[in-house]
Amino acid sequence: MLSATSGWAQAGSPLPTVRVSGTISAGSTKQPIPGATVQVQRTHRGVVADAQGDFFLTALSSDTLLFRAIGYKPHRLVLGNTTLSQLVVQIKLVRDSIQLGEVRITADRPDRAIINRALRNIKRPSPPVVKVPKRAPKPKPLFPVDSTAPRPEAPTISGSNVDWLYDQFSRQGKERRKMEEIKAREAAEKAQQKRAEYNKAFRDNRGYE
Repeated sequence: MLSATSGWAQAGSPLPTVRVSGTISAGSTKQPIPGATVQVQRTHRGVVADAQGDFFLTALSSDTLLFRAIGYKPHRLVLGNTTLSQLVVQIKLVRDSIQLGEVRITADRPDRAIINRALRNIKRPSPPVVKVPKRAPKPKPLFPVDSTAPRPEAPTISGSNVDWLYDQFSRQGKERRKMEEIKAREAAEKAQQKRAEYNKAFRDNRGYE
């Protein structure tokens, strides 16, 4: 709906101006739309409607006005070289249906296979590299050293030791030792008899026995 208040146009003016004012409201509810914008397409300049949806601007009679608001379709008003100096308009904007993109609904809990694949794709931190200290090399001797152990000498048995062992462990050796003991005992008895006969020749033979 558009109402106009007539005024005198300036004669001979090549670019007459028009003062445009009015109210911007919703076409379905007829409620004012605060914050709606009014823009001159030629200059891309405009104004913003107040809380009651009212606006006011000045444009050329050949301009086109563009009305916009969030959630509504844009509306164009062509002044059409009007000879009026002032216009009072009532702009009613139509609601714009917004088409949403595709929405996918999934379950709250993802599939177990997806979880396992995500866990496999996670980069695990590489284990820390532990540096093992190098051992010092073994000291080298100044002179060559024979590291082989000395061989033990083979035991040797002399001829006298063999005779002694033979005498100790053979039967003949035992008999030979017995005969030697008997001879030694007889020799001792004979020496004692001789000493006794010698002592008889003296009256006092104490100390000789």
